[in-house]
Amino acid sequence: MAVIRSVIRGVGAYLPKRILTNADIAKIVDTTDDWIIERTGIRSRHIADDKEATSDLGIAAARQALVRSGIDASDIDLVICATATPDRTFPATAVRIQAGLGITQGAAFDVQAVCSGFVYALTIADNFLKCGQFKRAIVIGAETFSRILDWSDRTTCVLFGDGAGALVLEAQSHSGTNADRGILSTRIRADGRYEDLLYVDGGPGSTKTVGHLRMNGREVFRHAVQKISGVIEETLVDTHFAAEDIDLFVPHQANARILDGVARKLGVSPEKIVMTLSRHGNTSAASIPLALNQAFEEHRIREGSLVLMEAMGGGFTWGAALARW
Repeated sequence: MAVIRSVIRGVGAYLPKRILTNADIAKIVDTTDDWIIERTGIRSRHIADDKEATSDLGIAAARQALVRSGIDASDIDLVICATATPDRTFPATAVRIQAGLGITQGAAFDVQAVCSGFVYALTIADNFLKCGQFKRAIVIGAETFSRILDWSDRTTCVLFGDGAGALVLEAQSHSGTNADRGILSTRIRADGRYEDLLYVDGGPGSTKTVGHLRMNGREVFRHAVQKISGVIEETLVDTHFAAEDIDLFVPHQANARILDGVARKLGVSPEKIVMTLSRHGNTSAASIPLALNQAFEEHRIREGSLVLMEAMGGGFTWGAALARW
């Protein structure tokens, strides 16, 4: 029986020009390059210029994805932006991206699930396309986390960077088997009991300020491997695949130890993992599409590749998506 699949038509990314190395950060707070690498695996990160807004990063990534897809912006009828660092409290950053791309039809809105945002946004777009409400979507993860960091806190300011990535999706009819191209399965979860382990200590509805990121790193790590592994296993069971069937594992780039722990628990071979953490840091909702873009540019991903994506973020939120490129 024929089914509708959300097929990935193009991928794009944008990284700000300014690169902040560990040595640069060591001039700001009491830390060292060795200390950061040992605990995180990060060597550098990109930082947005003062004149660059989150929407600017998103527009640049979306434009590249559109060019590679061969689809004109006028044919896009759904724009979803995953971000925890919007340009404004409102309107949605997605609306500004929509206008920047010259799109005047369809819908545009933001998704806020922090580091899990891209998986959440991908899931939402997939369901809209499968139900027939929209035909083509662009899903963006864009962040300027440098704007919400406490640059006197060495436990958090070393971790994050800025950037954006995007995917263009198109609804296509397929046979309904696991050999289909497109998104095959998604799983998203949340548990608000853990809110205070990773959060920003401000907001317009509480402190009337933007606030700074705060994190209990030890507790986040303890939960991450278990929760991420669990939702990935659900995705594999749903599609009747095993870990060894995966061609490419594209995890959220949070911490090298978390990535290694999840891969070991699932039995994913190291050569199948896409790692951008050392050069990008944690770019929150942008990290998965940025990693997908790197894999595409390095020719590690091609038509037919089975790609597994996962993420966990503040809330806690977490999720996984399995797609055939």
